[in-house]
Amino acid sequence: MQDNFLFDGTIAENIAFARPHASRAEIEAVARVAHCDDFVKEFEAGYDTVVGERGVKLSGGQRQRVGICRALIQNPELLLVDEPTASLDPKTSRQIMRLIKELCSERKLSAIINIHDVMLAQMFAERIVGLRQGEIVYDGPPDKLTPAVLTSIYGEEDWSATIRKVDEEAPDDEAGNVVPFDTPRLDRDRMAGLT
Repeated sequence: MQDNFLFDGTIAENIAFARPHASRAEIEAVARVAHCDDFVKEFEAGYDTVVGERGVKLSGGQRQRVGICRALIQNPELLLVDEPTASLDPKTSRQIMRLIKELCSERKLSAIINIHDVMLAQMFAERIVGLRQGEIVYDGPPDKLTPAVLTSIYGEEDWSATIRKVDEEAPDDEAGNVVPFDTPRLDRDRMAGLT
């Protein structure tokens, strides 16, 4: 999803790209699940709105949600998500990560998320796997990340400001209310963040 490619077609066509014979009911059902339905209804043509070359008529968050719909319409057992928050503002980044986590919980999906934003990984992943030159250098819970671990993953840098302390900022819900880090609690094997 790093650069979620949308073609110059309708929202419905972009969602159904992986399943071109999906019914309108199936398209709209995954759109509701992925929180697309609200913004789609704002367009005069709804699901028949042409999004423009590379989806230029949609915001970054809307494009990501259409990409999530495209994945969900395939009824996957595993979500492979590449940089879902790249080029998004902090609020939309949280919303997208929250959505992915909720969808995995509700649909009993496993997810492997490639994300380089350490703070977001700590906020939303149950398990973080850090790679360096193709080798696993860290595999554990987000609260065990240390500056030394980040140095082993990314190289020498002052990582002290990057690490989320246990009592620091918790994710917030759509209304801005703080949500405990373990709500909803996901099985460690169901949600993995790769940094």
